[in-house]
This record gives sequence, C-alpha cells and structure tokens, in this order.
Amino acid sequence: MGNSLFDIKGKIALVTGSTHGLGMAMAKGLGHAGATIIINGNSSQPKIDEAVLEFKKEGITVFGYKFNVAVESEVITAISKIESEVGPIDILINNAGIIKRIPLIEMDVADFKEVVDIDLVSPFIVSKHVAKGMIARQQGKIINICSMMSELGRNGVGAYAAAKGGLKMLTKNMATEWAKHNVQVNGIGPGYFATTQTEPIRVDGHPFNEFIINRTPAAKWGNPDDLSGAAIFLSSRASDFVNGHILYVDGGILATIGKPSFGIISLIVLFFIVEYALLLMLLTCLHLLQLKLQYLPQHPADVLGSSTAW
Repeated sequence: MGNSLFDIKGKIALVTGSTHGLGMAMAKGLGHAGATIIINGNSSQPKIDEAVLEFKKEGITVFGYKFNVAVESEVITAISKIESEVGPIDILINNAGIIKRIPLIEMDVADFKEVVDIDLVSPFIVSKHVAKGMIARQQGKIINICSMMSELGRNGVGAYAAAKGGLKMLTKNMATEWAKHNVQVNGIGPGYFATTQTEPIRVDGHPFNEFIINRTPAAKWGNPDDLSGAAIFLSSRASDFVNGHILYVDGGILATIGKPSFGIISLIVLFFIVEYALLLMLLTCLHLLQLKLQYLPQHPADVLGSSTAW
C-alpha cells in the first residue's frame, strides 16, 4: 500500500521550462517514476528536440511542445494540441521563469513587468486552462515552483522576489478555489542546487560557494534528485490532502538565521570581555569608596572638638 501512494505510472505531466536545469531534473524524476512527460520551452525548436532526445535515451516517454507560457493564445492552442495528441494533463508543474539581477532603483519598468509576466502571470495563465480539464475530471495536481525569495528579500532581485512572493499567494488562492474539485495546488521552493548552471561557482574558494556551504544547515548544495522526490510526492496520491502548501527543499536555510561567522563570534567575545572589565572597574571603585568612607568623620563634633568647651 505504501508504494502505491507514490505511484504515478501512466500519468501525463506537463512541465514548463523543462529543457534544462531544475525543470529538466523534475521532469526526469517524474519520467523515471513512470509518468509520460510533456516538456516545454520557448527559446527554439532544436533545443526542445535535443531535450526530447536526452529524455528518450533514459527510457522516458516524452513529447516536446514549443510555446510561450506568457501568451494566452499560445497556451490555449498548445494545451488543446497536447490533450488531443497525447492525452489529458494529470500533473502540471509551472517551472518556467526568468530573473533579472538589477537593483530596483536602476530597474526599468519594462524589465520589472517582464519578470512578473513570466514568473507570476504565466503560472496563472497555464494553470487556468489546464485546471479546466482537471475540474471536469475531478482530479489533478498543480505544482508552482516558488523560491526562497517567496519568503525573503535579497539585493538586486526585487522583481523576482515580488513575483515569487505573489506566486506563493496565488498558489494558496488556487487551492482555496479548486480544492473542492479534488485538484491539489501546492508549491515547491528550491534552495541552491548543484546543476550545470551552478557548476562554475561550486568550487572551493569561490565566495558564493563558501556562502552557500556556511549558510545552509545541511552544509552542502542540493542534489536535483532531492527536488524530484518532492515533485513526485506532490504529484501522487500521497499528497491528496495536501493543498495550498509551499514545500521548501532548501537544506534548512529558511529554518535558521544562519551560522555566526568568526567575525561575529569575535565581536560577541569582545563584548563580554569589555563588559567584565567594566564590572571589575566598578567594583574596584566601590571598594575604594567604601575604604575612604571608613576614615571620614562620622559627626560634625568630631571635626570641631568636644561641645563641653562651650
């Protein structure tokens, strides 16, 4: 019974933005678990064909469709074509996204809107049209790929954080409206993963590599297979009563304020040393004052002499 809860054999899964990176890793994970995979991209047909070939070499049943997830007319056409050529979509993973690393004060409005359009509006568009079929069949799984930036800000990625924060709430609202139709809508918030994109910076001595290792309680980069496990769980019967939840797969980053650096530890130690030294000085002064008071006259008469002379 336990294994059947995670069985997705024969299910049809559409994963947007899945010709490379974590999107491809999740799609492969679902494919190896028995699902039929629909990969999507918008850069070029040759790139999609190349990805399809890679999936097939691993024994995965796969189909590729090129369409822009941010253009509703293209999405409607693609979904209709997929469902007529492959079958009804049981699982949707909204993974397509972009990031522009520009400080907000320098960012053009057009750039901000482009990020929000791809990272927030497109999951709404694709989900809306896929969910229609799921609602009619009274069954479906939708997974929105959120981010740690759904919870935290970071310098230079304001548009991305705004979109991913919005996607978290869109996920919750989709769940609120569609749960009664037996459609589960959840999110995955990836941490930092070892992919071909991050390979150049995953070397000893690189500042960002050291930052990730020190900032992550697990003290390592994530393995894409870890993300696949989360995707399989949220795509299977095992998550039938999980709805509106964001599952962070981040090695514990969001669970902690981070490990204190040596510099911070040094400051803390210095603070206590100074505090102890000041306390010692205060006690010494009080002791000296006490000694001085012992030798002071206790009554005016002691200074003027005996009153009997008057």
